[in-house]
Amino acid sequence: QVHLVESGGGLVQTGNSLRLSCVVSGRTISSDAMAWFRQAPGKEREWVGTTNWNGDSTYYAASVKGRFNISRDNAKNTLYLQMNSLRPEDTAVYYCAAKAGVKAWLGFNADYWGAGTRVTVSS
Repeated sequence: QVHLVESGGGLVQTGNSLRLSCVVSGRTISSDAMAWFRQAPGKEREWVGTTNWNGDSTYYAASVKGRFNISRDNAKNTLYLQMNSLRPEDTAVYYCAAKAGVKAWLGFNADYWGAGTRVTVSS
């Protein structure tokens, strides 16, 4: 069974940084595109960014571009989200997702999802 477990969320002040991790078990992610999504209270889930299978290509939503960075360590089966210059509007539950066997992917149709980690940015 495949599990994605996010960690690293918490409460931070505006302008600070957080690094989220997503550890995958039950499959090797080395052939999977992976992504981060977020869902703020009362809003629909939105795409944050995606990395291709080896991390050479990354894509970001306009709202986070230049502040967030996605990386991955396939040897550790782990995906990361470095979030800098955090703003109150970044407050959300952050989810990682995997698209199995697909080296590049943009979309919401993930094969696997984590349960999320909450990030709260205070003003």
